[in-house]
Amino acid sequence: MTTVRPDRGDEVPAARVARARYRRILRFAAWNLAVTWWYELLLPRIGLTRVAERTRSKRMQRFARRFHVLAVDLGGLMIKVGQFMSSRLDVLPPEITKELEGLQDEVPAVPFPLIQQLAEAELGMPLSRAYSWVDPNPVAAASLGQAHRARLAPLDAADTGLSGVVIKVQRPGIDSIVTVDLAALRRVGGWLSHVRLVYSRVDAPALVEEFAATSLEEIDYLHEAASSVRFAEEFAGDSRVAVPEVVWERTTRRVLTLEDVTAIKITDAAALAAAGIDPAEVAPVFAAVMFDQLFTNGFFHADPHPGNIFVTPVAVADGSDALPWKLTFIDFGMMGEVGASTRSGLRKMLIAAASRDGKGLVEAAREVGVLLPTADTSELERAMTHLFGRFGGMGFAELREVDPREFREFAVEFGDVVRSLPFQLPENFLLVIRAMSLTSGVCSALDPAFNLWDSVEPYAQQLIREERGNVVQDVGKQAVSNLGLVWRLPKRIDELVTRIDDGSVAFRSPDLEKRVGRLERSVGRIVSAVLFGALLVAGAVLRADDAVFGTVLMIVSVVPLLHALFAGRRAR
Repeated sequence: MTTVRPDRGDEVPAARVARARYRRILRFAAWNLAVTWWYELLLPRIGLTRVAERTRSKRMQRFARRFHVLAVDLGGLMIKVGQFMSSRLDVLPPEITKELEGLQDEVPAVPFPLIQQLAEAELGMPLSRAYSWVDPNPVAAASLGQAHRARLAPLDAADTGLSGVVIKVQRPGIDSIVTVDLAALRRVGGWLSHVRLVYSRVDAPALVEEFAATSLEEIDYLHEAASSVRFAEEFAGDSRVAVPEVVWERTTRRVLTLEDVTAIKITDAAALAAAGIDPAEVAPVFAAVMFDQLFTNGFFHADPHPGNIFVTPVAVADGSDALPWKLTFIDFGMMGEVGASTRSGLRKMLIAAASRDGKGLVEAAREVGVLLPTADTSELERAMTHLFGRFGGMGFAELREVDPREFREFAVEFGDVVRSLPFQLPENFLLVIRAMSLTSGVCSALDPAFNLWDSVEPYAQQLIREERGNVVQDVGKQAVSNLGLVWRLPKRIDELVTRIDDGSVAFRSPDLEKRVGRLERSVGRIVSAVLFGALLVAGAVLRADDAVFGTVLMIVSVVPLLHALFAGRRAR
C-alpha cells in the first residue's frame, strides 16, 4: 500500500484535532464527575449532607450551562447529546433538562464549495451534471447536515416526473466526529458504570449504546430514505397524508435527494388563514394521524416538530368530503417503532390506569422495561394510588375542569418519586413520549383550546375493547377446553371400569371397588363444578357483548351446579 504524501499534511492535523476533541470531552466529564463525587459522596460521609443538598440545584444548573457552551463550541454530535439529555426526564434532574431544552443546532452553515465537493464525490459526477441547478444558499443547516434546493437534470426529471428537489448533504467529516464523540461517550459510560450512585439508578453504558444506535441511523441517509418509503406505504391511500418521493438515482449514504414538497409550515397561522385553512381544524387531524402511527401502524415519526410538517392545499371536487389540504411529513431520520411487547405493556398500563390500579400500573411499567430490577416500587405505588384516589373518578372531559395547580402539585410529587428510583425509559418508549409531547405542542400552537385527551380517548377505548376481546377469547377457549374434558371423561372412566371388570388391572386392596365407585362419583362432581365455573364465567364476560347468549350460559350453569352439590348425597 502506498501513501500519498500530499495528504499526509492533512491527516496529521485531522488526527490531532480528533485527539484534542476526545480529550476535551473526557476532561469535561472527569471534572464534573469529581465535583459530583466530592459533594454527593464525600461530604455526606463526614456529616456535611446539608452542604451538598443546599448547593445541588446551583451545581446542576452550572453543569448544564457549561455543557451548553461545550456543545455549541464543538458542534456535531455533542449538540445531539444535549438534545438527548434534555429529553431524559426519567434520568436527569429538572435543573439540567430545563437548561438544555432550548439547545438547538447553533452551528453555522458549511460553505457551499465543501458541500459541493462531498456531494460530487458521493454521486460520482459534477453537480452540474447530476442537477440542472443547485441553490448555493442552504434551506436549512444543522449539526449533522444541511439542505439545498435544486432541479433535476432533464433526463432524470422525465424518468421521475419530478423537477424541483431538495438535496440533503452531510456535513464534511461528520463520520469522524461521530466516531470520536461516541468513543468518548463510551469511555464516560464505562466510568459511570463503576459509580454506585449512578449504576444503582441507571444503566449508563446501555444509554450510551441507545444514543449511538439512534445517531448512526440518523447520519445514514439510505436508512432515512427507506424509512420515508415505508412511511409512505403505511399511509398509502390516506388522503390526509403526503410524503416526498425519493430520487434513488441521486441518493447515497451521505446524499439524499427528495421531492421538494415545501408548503405552509404547520404552525404558520397567518399563511394558513391566507390559504383559507382554519388552524383549529388542522389540530385534531394532525393528532389523529400521529395516533394512527403510534397505536395502529406501530411505525411513527419521532420528530414531528413544526419544521418537519407542512400543510399542503389540494383541489377537491365540489361536494366531496375530502379535506382541501393534507399533512406533508419530511425528515425521516428519527423514526420509532412500537413492537408487540411494548404495545402489550402499553395496553396493560392503560387498562391499569382505567382501573385505578396503581400496583398494576407499576407492574406494567416493569414489563415495558421502564424500571430496573433494583427498583423498590413501594413509594411509586403509593404515589400512583394517591393520584388515582384524587383524580381516578374523573373522565377526560372532567379533568379539563380541574385547577391546573393541583396537577402541578402532583407532578412535583411524582417527579420526585421517579428521580429517586432506578428508572429509565426504553428507547422506543422514549420516542413515543417525544412524539406525543411534540404533537401536543404543535396542536396547542394551532389551537390554544385544543385538548390532546380528546384525541387520545378513542384510541384508549379501542385498546380497552381489544383487551376485553382478548379476555373473552381466552375464556371461550378455556370453556371449549373444559367442555372437551367433560365430553371425554365419561368414556375414559368407562374404559377404566371395563378394564377393572375384565381383570386386566391388578389390585392389592380388597375395598378398591368401593373406592373406585367413590372416585367415579367424585370425578363426576368435579367435572360438574368445572363445567359450572366455565359456563358462569363465560356467560358473565360474554353478557357485555351479547346479553341474550351470556344470560343463557349463566342460567344453564345452574344444572351442573345442582349435580355437583347433590349427586354425592344420593349415593350415600
